[in-house]
Amino acid sequence: MKTQRPITSDEEHVVLKFRPRTSAQPPGKHQEPTRPVRPASVANDLSRYEKPREEPDDFRQRMLANVAAFAFTVALTAIGIWLAVSIADLRKTQDCVLMGRRDCAKISVMPRS
Repeated sequence: MKTQRPITSDEEHVVLKFRPRTSAQPPGKHQEPTRPVRPASVANDLSRYEKPREEPDDFRQRMLANVAAFAFTVALTAIGIWLAVSIADLRKTQDCVLMGRRDCAKISVMPRS
């Protein structure tokens, strides 16, 4: 049996030269940098991006929003856990019924006095 090989042409394959990323210039050409190097203190100064505030920061309102967000997250987590437990209990009861058992559901009876 013959092995099948794809038909290839030389036009499909192109070999690219690999240049390391550390080399910014092609080998053999060294040029002086054209732009001046700024000191690090000017680069780290972000005061030019600051905007003057029209109103002072309302700490109380921000903390109330954080408490409300935390309460919502806790409530959502509690509802998710309750839902997962309920679904697991329902699945367990359904599996019991599908196996043909009779005493799958627990019935609580109040004692007569």
